[in-house]
Amino acid sequence: MCPPGDRHGGHSPGTPPEAPASGICELCGRHEGLTRHHLIPRKQHRRRRIRRRFPRAEREGRLLQVCRPCHDHIHRQFDEQTLAERLNTREALLAEPVIRRFVEWIAERPPGFRPRR
Repeated sequence: MCPPGDRHGGHSPGTPPEAPASGICELCGRHEGLTRHHLIPRKQHRRRRIRRRFPRAEREGRLLQVCRPCHDHIHRQFDEQTLAERLNTREALLAEPVIRRFVEWIAERPPGFRPRR
């Protein structure tokens, strides 16, 4: 979770984030470098519907630590509005067949494996 008041994931907006921490991906379970996936995408935080539905702390605190392949796959499959409104929990993401199949497939690959686009 980001420190209070940290809107840019630990880095200033004009600089790249630090190298991802290594750990276990919360989706596929592989030991990889991790990225933070905002279950409610930050670009959606200003939308009135999202502000009414989720308090600020919840909007900013709903995060998953996921490997780069899982993170990329999520964002290739769904737009940010869909992620914010329907797929804003780990369980909801894994209930989507396209995500579940990918997670099951990538879980069998060795650490460091990167799928082709």
